[in-house]
Amino acid sequence: MESELSVRDVLTKSYVGVSESDSVRGAVELMRAERAGSVLVVRGSSAVGIMTEWDVLGVVADGTDPETVDVGDVMSSPVITIRPDRSLTDAADVMARDEIRNLAVEDEDGLLGVLTQRDVIAVAGSFSGTTAIGEEEVLTAAGSQVQTNGGTEYTNQGVCEACGALADSLRERNGQLLCSNCRSV
Repeated sequence: MESELSVRDVLTKSYVGVSESDSVRGAVELMRAERAGSVLVVRGSSAVGIMTEWDVLGVVADGTDPETVDVGDVMSSPVITIRPDRSLTDAADVMARDEIRNLAVEDEDGLLGVLTQRDVIAVAGSFSGTTAIGEEEVLTAAGSQVQTNGGTEYTNQGVCEACGALADSLRERNGQLLCSNCRSV
């Protein structure tokens, strides 16, 4: 990743926001409609928490009716934030250290948006070059790679760009790094 890129350069300004008093079911319906893996819980112009797919899975695992549970009861709080002038490398380090996939981006005026793990991966992927090998063009990226007939397979663990799952190996298909489940769809 190029160090001169800042969080401001790639953050997602259109985030999905909900209130602490919204039901988990309502928030999940919104997440599905917006194809988002999380919602920011906002109070005024500040993020006070975040509810992710994992928080929803906890409600389901407990056997609780998501209609009767408020977002405020399951959200992670305080939400971890980052300033927009920080580098993407700093943001990726925070995500890795805290084992999270989303950072709220705030400045002195309040919430600006959200930086997702997918945003960081997309930017990192855009800096990969391509190298011609024989008649095939192979995507080059950090990590070990093995040429296969179905694309380049990366032997390092990574996050599937389609479903967001952590995978032991990823293959490039149509410009995305995909896990075996998403490649077969």
